[in-house]
Amino acid sequence: MSIKTAKPSQILQPFLKQYWCIENVLHNGQKHIQRIIPSGLPELTLYIGNKPKIIGNKKDFEDNFILSGHQNQFYDLQIENELHVLSIVFQPQGLMVFFNLPLIELYNQSIPLKYLNRELEQKILPKLTNEQSFEKRIQIVENYFFDLLKEEHNRFEFSRIDHAINIIRHRGGQILIENLASEICLSRKQFERKFSELIGITPKKYLKTIRLQSSLYLRSKNNELNMTDLAYESGHYDQAHFINEFKRLTGFTPKQYFDNNEAYSDFFET
Repeated sequence: MSIKTAKPSQILQPFLKQYWCIENVLHNGQKHIQRIIPSGLPELTLYIGNKPKIIGNKKDFEDNFILSGHQNQFYDLQIENELHVLSIVFQPQGLMVFFNLPLIELYNQSIPLKYLNRELEQKILPKLTNEQSFEKRIQIVENYFFDLLKEEHNRFEFSRIDHAINIIRHRGGQILIENLASEICLSRKQFERKFSELIGITPKKYLKTIRLQSSLYLRSKNNELNMTDLAYESGHYDQAHFINEFKRLTGFTPKQYFDNNEAYSDFFET
């Protein structure tokens, strides 16, 4: 399996977190199941060729080029034969400057790009599909996102939503919604409405996702942390509450997860 990652250019880094690609070939009859858990990051993914199957209640992807909004549930991907993936991972607040729509409509959804921005899909898809080089595909993506930046969707609101996300990141999700609202000079009701519209998930649900990601990050830095200490350090009331929230978002208890998966946080790792 070949995995490559790259950082966006400096001008795009406030909006995009990273690019990655995977090229994998499984022998006939082999299957791999990948558990997808909430990361706190939206993602635009291009499957070049085969698409993985989704196991569970979530519908299979309708297309090969899909935009996934903020998630609050887990699901499994079943991978067979060849898999070639290019993914553009956004900052939590990144979509609001590129897509002029209420992002709450993308909540727990993976929607073909052609339904959201047909012009972008028509311009970028043939070039990405025909190009073989990861580096050149990144350049294609960056050129089009540079152009989209000129349209300035929601740029007036970006700075204060960006400030709220930075506080959430710095605090590991351990902050009251009232305090977040106060930090950007909004009432709680105003803040919840704007956050849901411009980020694509309610603040309450998002903070739970970030506390999950915080627990993964803390465990990755110290795998000797016991479950009680990990629960408190990641902002949960007690171990029982931590276990329940972890299982709801991942499908596993913390022990089950860490026994079978690497502790890694997509949100906090740079």
